[in-house]
Amino acid sequence: MQSSPPTPPSPPSRGSPGPAGEPERRSAASKARSAVYAAQLRAFLEAAEVVDVDPDVIEDLLEGLQVDSDEGEDGDVDVEEEEEEPNVEQDHTHGESSGRPEASARGQAAANGESEDEEAVDDEWAAYLQEAQTTWTKQEVKEMMSTLKEKGMAAFITEYVVRRATPIPKLLYAFGVCLCPELRAKQPRTLMYLLRVALSRELESRERLLTYNTIDDVVHLIQASSRILILTGAGISVSCGIPDFRSRNGLYASLQENGEYDLDDPQQMFDIQYFRENPAVFYSFASKIYPSNFIPSPCHRFIKLIEDKGKLLRNYTQNIDTLETLAGVRRVVQCHGSFATASCINCRVRVPGTDIADDIMNQRVPLCKSCNVVLPPAVSAKAGKKGKKRKEGWDSDASDEPEPPAYPPGIMKPDITFFGEKLDDVFERSLMEDRHQVDLLIIIGTSLKVSPVSETISHLPHSVPQVLINKTPIKHINPDVVLLGNADDIVLHLCRKLGWDLPEVPTPTPNLEAPKPNLKKRPSAEFEREPRRVGNSHVWLFEGAEGGKWAEEIERRYPHPAEGEVVGEVSRIAGSVASDTPAERQMKKARTA
Repeated sequence: MQSSPPTPPSPPSRGSPGPAGEPERRSAASKARSAVYAAQLRAFLEAAEVVDVDPDVIEDLLEGLQVDSDEGEDGDVDVEEEEEEPNVEQDHTHGESSGRPEASARGQAAANGESEDEEAVDDEWAAYLQEAQTTWTKQEVKEMMSTLKEKGMAAFITEYVVRRATPIPKLLYAFGVCLCPELRAKQPRTLMYLLRVALSRELESRERLLTYNTIDDVVHLIQASSRILILTGAGISVSCGIPDFRSRNGLYASLQENGEYDLDDPQQMFDIQYFRENPAVFYSFASKIYPSNFIPSPCHRFIKLIEDKGKLLRNYTQNIDTLETLAGVRRVVQCHGSFATASCINCRVRVPGTDIADDIMNQRVPLCKSCNVVLPPAVSAKAGKKGKKRKEGWDSDASDEPEPPAYPPGIMKPDITFFGEKLDDVFERSLMEDRHQVDLLIIIGTSLKVSPVSETISHLPHSVPQVLINKTPIKHINPDVVLLGNADDIVLHLCRKLGWDLPEVPTPTPNLEAPKPNLKKRPSAEFEREPRRVGNSHVWLFEGAEGGKWAEEIERRYPHPAEGEVVGEVSRIAGSVASDTPAERQMKKARTA
């Protein structure tokens, strides 16, 4: 049975025995240790956005954490007494302690005791710091970082925690983290959580490969690579007429502005619990994003072209529109599911998505045919007789019976992943397989804000080149080359440089209404607007780019040599421009080496 967290010691009564100042010294020491404990705990929790944590781990972390307050015996905060301690003889004229020399010396004794306890805490930290500085050599730390960044978190834990049986507090020294005594004493599962937080933060801090800076470098990378992993988001479907989710003109902003769906939060539209309670809201809107209304963009056809050239390892798409499949891409993982199939939320029977297409387009809630079998009405043997209405007692015709549910239990739902649902296992299996083969990562049209797809790049070896194609910068990653602008224009520019022609637009499925396609042919060099390089950096601006102050800061830091400044080594540009997040600042507080 777990003991309740200790509370700060209360000051004794004026006549209680004991050495003068002892309770105050204990309280000061407790406060000092608790402050360090709380600071490190807060830093780990705020830095753990991408690390899952079990409730029992949280309980273990919080056990023993003291509340920062001075409570008297009656439970009230004893602030005035502490502030007026030097005048204790004048303020307390009653009780046994009044007028005693011990009482007049309490303030000084407490001050001395607090100083001694703070020094004791400092000495303990100094001992840990000394240990941290001598535990690992620079070469050992380098080998550990290489194992983590090239082989991944699972391989690191297997090697150092399982095979070598290295204590986790000792491992954390290599990452500049020195745990306080309270955290060192936690359960093994809790210590493993703290290690995973530190490892995930290190994996996020990828350094740029300085070899790659230009568009020609991107072209050469595509030409030389044979196992390209392409990670895509809503930005590649915007030109098809499908709104993205998080831009200022995106789907969530539109839902919030219109207010026609009575949502507390626009993300409720894709919340599984909300769908179970009121599926009609989703189906009143689903026709606007149903893929029968759209055709693939140049970006979709570019992915197909990469596959036709035998260079596509896999396309991980966060989109639910199935336009990659319509474009003919075969090696695709639909991370958030799609409209291709639908399942009953009650019996889990699965059917082709086309079975509910008519319901979607007509804004009807589709029902499961297995759960909602229509039975013929029962014929009563005494149907010819009319019943007599009762004059007294309970009337069976009264309306006090419980109202039937608004919807029957079997509701069909497209197999898209709603908030509150787990991703399909194929995502993790594919990622674990691909991380050992990928030789180039191209990110197109995504802000990488939705977990767990946003964590994908931290699972890949840091030595794999990364190229970002997006309308806006992504400040929490550090790609080697950044191409900002309309994604379609950028891939068309790359095709011209590569000497490639995009595949033809696929023929729309018969009997499905499709709007006029947004056909973009490969532009000629004569009419195409050339992109602008930001200073002498790795960032390039195409038509439609929204670099804003981020791009201005890049240009200020790394001006072109022609402007009179010699450009030095460019390292971790995006990371250095983006200001520290609160979680990063708290993590720095937890680091002591």
